[in-house]
Amino acid sequence: MWLINSSVGRKVIMSVSGAALILFLLFHMSMNLVALFSGDAYNMICEFLGANWYALVATAGLAALVVVHFVYAFILTMQNRKARGTQRYDYTKQPKEVEWASQNMFVLGVIVLLGMGLHLYNFWANMQLVEVLHMLGVHVDGVELAADGTHYIKETFSCIVYVILYLVWLVALWFHLTHGFWSAMQTLGWNNQIWFNRWRCIGNVVSSVIILGFAAVVLVYAFCPCAGC
Repeated sequence: MWLINSSVGRKVIMSVSGAALILFLLFHMSMNLVALFSGDAYNMICEFLGANWYALVATAGLAALVVVHFVYAFILTMQNRKARGTQRYDYTKQPKEVEWASQNMFVLGVIVLLGMGLHLYNFWANMQLVEVLHMLGVHVDGVELAADGTHYIKETFSCIVYVILYLVWLVALWFHLTHGFWSAMQTLGWNNQIWFNRWRCIGNVVSSVIILGFAAVVLVYAFCPCAGC
């Protein structure tokens, strides 16, 4: 099957999965912004997206997209390195017009993946996972706080170390998204001389909106104790 066996097919899979993940990030960022205005409203959203069947199906689908995206990213990276052969040591001597993000997408992806692990540890493990375990009859502490997302936001970003780690993660995610957005459009054939700069501009705007939205929640809760009241 060409989607799996060919380089172009693998890039298409990466592009489609990446586009789907960008849509999820837009939704997640929009949801998080609610916490800036009303902690109670944010908790209502968290309760709605708890251990309900639709939320669990969406979570499983999202996890599959992440796995597919990063597995194919690894395959393509190894394939490109193999294709360069002995020229791989000249990789850092790229022309100036080749943007930094495009040369470091795999490294940026690893940082993004590590940041996701931290995010899952701080939030998902304390919320949806706790609810699932409780439903399965496993005794876990913190069930009463499982839908209290505001509590975990305040708790997490009261620690300056987490604030710094999340901001580093978001910077890496911004670089990853800005390059990945227009690259995906190019792979899918929605690119030409006219639209090349347009897609880059659109990608920069969308990526910046996503990252600024997430960063706003981190910074407001870190430096404003009354946030969400």
